[in-house]
Amino acid sequence: MSLPCPVAHAAATQPERVGLEFQGRASSWRELEQQVCAWERWLALHQVGAGDSVATLAWNRPELVPLLFALARRRARLVPLNARLTSTELATLVPRTGATLTLADDALLDRAPTAQPFPRLELTVAEAGTHTIDPRHDLAALFTSGTTGVPSLVPLTVANFVASAKANASNLGASVDQVWLGTLPLFHVGGLAMLFRCALMGARLVLEPSFDAARAAAALSRGDITHASFVPTALSRVLDASTANASARLEAVLIGGGPMGAALLARARAAGLPVLQTYGLTEACSQVTTERPGEADGQTAGAPLDGLDVRVVDDAGATLAAGEVGEVQVRGPTVTRLVDGWLSTKDLGSLDARGRLTIHARRVDLIISGGENVYPAEVEAVLADSGLVHEVAVAPRGDADWGQVPVAYVVWRDDDRSESLLAFARARLAAFKVPKAIVSVAELPRNATGKLLRRRLGATSAS
Repeated sequence: MSLPCPVAHAAATQPERVGLEFQGRASSWRELEQQVCAWERWLALHQVGAGDSVATLAWNRPELVPLLFALARRRARLVPLNARLTSTELATLVPRTGATLTLADDALLDRAPTAQPFPRLELTVAEAGTHTIDPRHDLAALFTSGTTGVPSLVPLTVANFVASAKANASNLGASVDQVWLGTLPLFHVGGLAMLFRCALMGARLVLEPSFDAARAAAALSRGDITHASFVPTALSRVLDASTANASARLEAVLIGGGPMGAALLARARAAGLPVLQTYGLTEACSQVTTERPGEADGQTAGAPLDGLDVRVVDDAGATLAAGEVGEVQVRGPTVTRLVDGWLSTKDLGSLDARGRLTIHARRVDLIISGGENVYPAEVEAVLADSGLVHEVAVAPRGDADWGQVPVAYVVWRDDDRSESLLAFARARLAAFKVPKAIVSVAELPRNATGKLLRRRLGATSAS
């Protein structure tokens, strides 16, 4: 069984339409197909074939697009490594990729001694013939973010990415006229899923080297971007950097990687951003649930996308009723390596009567204080709505009387306003949920996708 290669198909049907834009340079689908063919020849020369892996250590760069599809056509897979990792961290991960070779940005070569620089390939006329990819083979394997411990390598098949693209299209449509702003790193599942869905549609991807708030804000107002995706922190910075409202062509801004507070939602809508909250994870090839355009109220992460099922279960595995909090489980064609039919996400959430999902916390993030459950996301949302903080995160601290108590780590918008913030919290939260200390920090620890590394917060001393 095989599928037409999306790049080859787009090159055959709309050769002169732009498929990729990077730092002002536009590449047509015909040019991208030439690049894929050049990469295929290079991979063959280096004996990369079926079942092999190629690791990359790079920020977003245009070569990653044709490389991904060249690997798919040779039944090999891409293993992108986080460009923010140190040489010590990479020393434990690179051997686990099983890569035949590793390619790296010139500036990152010293972090992976076995890596070689990206080659400069000579382009010729694209090779005629039928170019296909096998849906059963792994397209990529990604390391999880490691927020709960040692990262694990998650394989994702071509079929997973196809299903993810179709699930997204069931909510946002599929059209060659879509133009996606790609600020997410391509070593993250959200970035790779966006790349693949654009190719499958024959749509344009405007790829940024990395996230830059000013550049992203300018892109959203330039008049052709139809879709974008940010984590809440990035969205806040885009709004801070904005000097004009978003273009009327902008159809949807997906927000993932954590819940968005009411204040941030209001700011985004006031700026004309059609934000849709989402929930997803690497093991499900990005999105699982997403708010529906025209129905988004910012209260949940939306309902499951077409083809996906979500349930919430208790510790015994029994399905819980609407409104009850338990572990979120997922199944569907985007999910890789299911066990007993469902993927256990280790996230705590609830479904409302309309089947919309709310995420309360990762199970490891749950704070149990005097027998009461404290969900960091709930406390963070309240503190963020105060208007006093630029960023905030809540984490547990050991306590002799209560077992654990919540502590807030705050990046202030202006001056330290700890007493005002606590007063704001006391008026809106039960006493056991109010932070017992406020810690002022210059920035919150995050991974390359903007996801909070909550377990690192405890190293900071309280004030």
